[in-house]
Amino acid sequence: PTMRILYVDIDSLRPDHLGCYGYHRNTSPTLDQIAEESVRFTNYYASDAPCLPSRTALFSGRFGLHNGVVGHGGTAARMRYPGDGHRTRPDMRPLPMVLSQSGIRTATFTTFAQRHLAWHFYAGWDEIHKFNNQNGNEIAPEVNEALIPWLQAHGQEEDWFLHVNYWDPHCPYRTPAEYGNPFESEPPADWLTPDILEQQWDSYGPRCARETRWMATDNPWERMVLQIRHRDDFKHWIDGYDVGIRYFDHHFAQVLETLDSLGVLEDTALIISADHGENQGELNIYGDHSTADQITNRVPLLIRWPGVTQPGVCDRLLYHLDLAPTLCELAGIESPAKWDGQSFAAALRGEEFSGRDHLVIGQGAWTCQRSVRQGPWLCIRTYHAGYQRFTPTMLFNVEEDPHETTDLSEARPDIVHQCDHLLAEWWRECLSGDDAAPDPMITVIEEGGPFYTRGQLRAYLKWLRDSDRAWAAEELEQTYGADA
Repeated sequence: PTMRILYVDIDSLRPDHLGCYGYHRNTSPTLDQIAEESVRFTNYYASDAPCLPSRTALFSGRFGLHNGVVGHGGTAARMRYPGDGHRTRPDMRPLPMVLSQSGIRTATFTTFAQRHLAWHFYAGWDEIHKFNNQNGNEIAPEVNEALIPWLQAHGQEEDWFLHVNYWDPHCPYRTPAEYGNPFESEPPADWLTPDILEQQWDSYGPRCARETRWMATDNPWERMVLQIRHRDDFKHWIDGYDVGIRYFDHHFAQVLETLDSLGVLEDTALIISADHGENQGELNIYGDHSTADQITNRVPLLIRWPGVTQPGVCDRLLYHLDLAPTLCELAGIESPAKWDGQSFAAALRGEEFSGRDHLVIGQGAWTCQRSVRQGPWLCIRTYHAGYQRFTPTMLFNVEEDPHETTDLSEARPDIVHQCDHLLAEWWRECLSGDDAAPDPMITVIEEGGPFYTRGQLRAYLKWLRDSDRAWAAEELEQTYGADA
């Protein structure tokens, strides 16, 4: 059968800010309409975060522990190339190469690779399209300006896989002022209470309430604020994020209209997802993706596949890298043997599907963390806090406490022990076999810690003392030493 697959990759889009996932604001009317015809996945997680590790894992089909990419700089941002000399190992081919070699035309519209020097991302694509070398600063109409003419020229052809990357929800929030604010009269979510804001104000850490643009004194962005002291500040901030989502959604409707005008919309498989979510006050981080948790690693997934999907909801635990073997199964293609993903095509067909018993998710760009998600529990192990005020172990019941406000690690040591066992078993299994290699998370720590905070401690200690938080500087010095 003819294969037309449109994969829409929205940077920094967290699912709980979409109407189809229960959000109280109308941020996503276009996606909500698609959701009615789709399977909506509620426990779909990026195995590795943020941007560079996530997309590397997704398209390589392999955990960051295997492909080598768990951070945004240094050795752990460079993929371990799966080949011998000039030939890619067949059992480790990336998804675009697998599809292309099977006769499916592959094209990507993104500046992601050059933004992160992720040259490995280009492997296997038949076509690569960028936008005036914007490096991720492009907004939705600029993406459409390149994308829609491609669809008009090629959309009616058979057998294509098109990856298109939108950045509008990504900080800084730069939706043009003339778009206005559809949410001006609507309050933000009420979980962030004045008491929590007070606690955050009296704390510290990169991108915290008191320094949303870490150690920055200027703010050129009208939809952002430098500090979040009160609920009004939070509303201004979250409006900027939500308007970015609505702005993308508005322009994505134009893409669907184009497919409809070509007569192929109903025959095109639509996959809507993201590389990671976005902390918006959770764990005292604003507008960034700094943790290995429910907020950063859980991403939306909507799939509408003509002739396959039965609209509904799948709440099973899944990795985002499970998508690659799923696409191969639906396309009748054999998956490379060394992929870590497992197909969930059965869930799309409405068949019995158990998913995964638990997940291990990671973060290596702003902090060094690995976490276990099982049942209602999320247990976070922090190996380098990146100057955040994190304890080594945190435990949350994310079903009852989705914004991670109450750490239960001391109250439930039995759950912590169980999660530690699962994490150790995952680590042992990943490091066994004929392609075992050093854990890149350890490499990040050996090279000086997370890339974005590396070498910044002295400057941050001065910043804290200059902002009347000498106690915080002393606390960090006790942890890292004054010269770290």
